[in-house]
Amino acid sequence: MENQIIQLLFYCLPAIITGLVAFYFFNSHTKNEEGRRRYLLHKDTQKDILPIRLQAYERMTLFLERIRPANLIINVIPQSDNKEGYESLLVQQIENEFTHNLSQQIYLTEECWNIIRASKNATIQMIRKIAMSNKIESADKLREAVLNEFLDKSSPSATALQYVKKELRELYG
Repeated sequence: MENQIIQLLFYCLPAIITGLVAFYFFNSHTKNEEGRRRYLLHKDTQKDILPIRLQAYERMTLFLERIRPANLIINVIPQSDNKEGYESLLVQQIENEFTHNLSQQIYLTEECWNIIRASKNATIQMIRKIAMSNKIESADKLREAVLNEFLDKSSPSATALQYVKKELRELYG
């Protein structure tokens, strides 16, 4: 009986070893195939998403150019001589442009989106700060003061635009 068990074990041992080796190779082949499929799917997705991401960066570049104080002052003409009304009109224009581009944040890095949002907020703050001056009495004086404020220094939108360009160079060579 003991001899028969040993003999049975000798017959089964090669089959068990062959089964384990086959299982190992099958398992590793399956993992490789899954990895290859995932890579190909990621590659196809990137190919489709790249133009959309570039378009998002283009739209945010356009947004930053539109809220650049010099461009904003040229494009938004006062409706009256009231400086508070013109200040509100400028802020509303910036907010409308930003709201129009909110969906682009899903294609940008979080850091880039935060810099763009900070640029928008800084531009609004600067306009409000300038408008609070007692020396400014009319919408035309406000326009002049905003232009003079950014004559010698870089605007928040220009700084954000530099970051957007830097990020694009890093992401896409």
